This record gives sequence, structure tokens and C-alpha cells, in this order.
Amino acid sequence: MKKGIHPNYHAVEIVQTDNTTFITRSCFKSDRMVLDIDSKSHPFFTGKQMLVDTAGRVDRFNKRFEKTQRLKDATK
Repeated sequence: MKKGIHPNYHAVEIVQTDNTTFITRSCFKSDRMVLDIDSKSHPFFTGKQMLVDTAGRVDRFNKRFEKTQRLKDATK
């Protein structure tokens, strides 16, 4: 195998939504991964509808969209 082309495969601590933790090995960039959604909180597994916070994504999209609209208007 070639040297220097493989990712860093190391132990990672996984923290689930109910604060339970386990250790696995991964190429994740950090030594700790905190999950937002897992099998204990996902609607498919729980059978309950749960509101997932997507407002941050929507706001970020709207800001980018407004910025491009302003740039288009400024060039006209």
C-alpha cells in the first residue's frame, strides 16, 4: 500500500441524544462525535413525529438567496 494516502483511522467517542456514549473506530476528524438524531429520537424508529430544527438551514438559504438577488439587481 502507498504511504501517506490513507485517512487517520482512530477511536472516536459517540454521544447519542440521551447522553449515552460508546467508543468505535472511525475516520471522523475529531475524537468525539455528538449526534443530533439517532435511533432513539428519529421518528421512523420511535413512531412519533418530532420537530427537527431546520430553521438554521432555511435562514442560511434565504440569506444567500437575498444576496444573489441584490447582486443581480445591482448589475441591472
